[in-house]
Amino acid sequence: MSNEADLTDRTGQSPRILAASWGRLEVEGLSAGKDFKLYPGGGKEWDWAETGTRHSPGIQPEDVEELLRHGATVVVLSRGMQLRLQVDPRTLKLLDERGVIAHVAETTQAVDIYNDLAATQQVGGLFHSTC
Repeated sequence: MSNEADLTDRTGQSPRILAASWGRLEVEGLSAGKDFKLYPGGGKEWDWAETGTRHSPGIQPEDVEELLRHGATVVVLSRGMQLRLQVDPRTLKLLDERGVIAHVAETTQAVDIYNDLAATQQVGGLFHSTC
């Protein structure tokens, strides 16, 4: 495990999520944390303050831009363990306009979807481990 806050992998594979529980995610190659932004070739903790993300209106288009810059062709957006995190409709519109498939699900379901896709696709994801 790396103590780095950011992981970059030259293979271009998206890091797998090893465990998900309330308030904690364990990601291959990263220190455990609460929220993560993962993409082909790496990942880091997701700091909502970077884009002003709040539970409502939710995940912003700016939140997914980094995933797309890293080559994600499919994106998984987790809405939290209690589905409190919304997804701004502008975000889904942006992904659709760029031809990126989006999966939106409760966090544990999102982790399963993401890990399945990570084996064969250029997947990115935003994961929120609490409400």
